[in-house]
Amino acid sequence: MCRNITALRGLEPEATAEEIEAAARQYVRKVSGVQSLSDSTRDPFEAAVAEVTATTTRLLAELPPRRQPPKTIPPLRRPEVQARIAARASKT
Repeated sequence: MCRNITALRGLEPEATAEEIEAAARQYVRKVSGVQSLSDSTRDPFEAAVAEVTATTTRLLAELPPRRQPPKTIPPLRRPEVQARIAARASKT
């Protein structure tokens, strides 16, 4: 089990497409063991991320509402992560 993947069901506001894709990317990275993409791994890796993202999106839409919110905050909602993302964006 990927301990770092945060529960997305029951978030308020609902999980964003970016959060779902980030969780899918983390899952595929963990399962495949691919940490950095090369020319030979990029296409299958990105295809798997797209499939897991689509499946996760459908799953979250079809599940009934959750009675209690998740115990952890998704990484993309944490201020320190947002600060890192903003710092990287400002460098480019």
